Amino acid sequence: MTATGPDSRLSWSTPPAALAACGIGGLVLAAAAILSTDGPGRLLIGIAALGLLGLTGLGLRQRPRLAVEPGDPVHVVVRGLTGPQRYTPEQVLRVRVVHYRRLGRRMPMLEMDVDQHGEERLIIFGRWDLGTHPEDVLEVLQVQLAR
Repeated sequence: MTATGPDSRLSWSTPPAALAACGIGGLVLAAAAILSTDGPGRLLIGIAALGLLGLTGLGLRQRPRLAVEPGDPVHVVVRGLTGPQRYTPEQVLRVRVVHYRRLGRRMPMLEMDVDQHGEERLIIFGRWDLGTHPEDVLEVLQVQLAR
C-alpha cells in the first residue's frame, strides 16, 4: 500500500522485486534456450522464458493494479490490459474476501462486484495482484468507500 499524504492515492500492485525476479528469470531462461542444443528442450525452455517475460510485462503494464483516488466522490481505479477503469462508490456493489482452494491450500481473494455501464462485472484480485494480504486491502476499501 502506498500513501504519502492526504491528497495521495492509496494503491496496490505486484511488488517490484517479484516483477524483477520474473524478468531476470525470463532472461536467464531465454539465454538457456539459445544455448541449448536439444531441439525439444530449446522449445520448452523458450516457452517458459516467454511465459515469465509475458508475466513481467503484464505486471508492469497494470501498475498500480488497484487504487483509490480521494476526492468527492472517491474513485476506485482498476487497471487492466486495456487501461484504467474508474468506479464511484455507487458503482461498487460489493467488496469481500473469499477463500478459494488452489493447489490444496485455501487462498484469500478480494472480490469486487461493480456496475460497468449497466452491466454487473466481477473483478478478482489475489495477493500477487495486490502485493499484500487481500483482507488488509478490504479494510481500507471499506473505510474509503464509506466516506
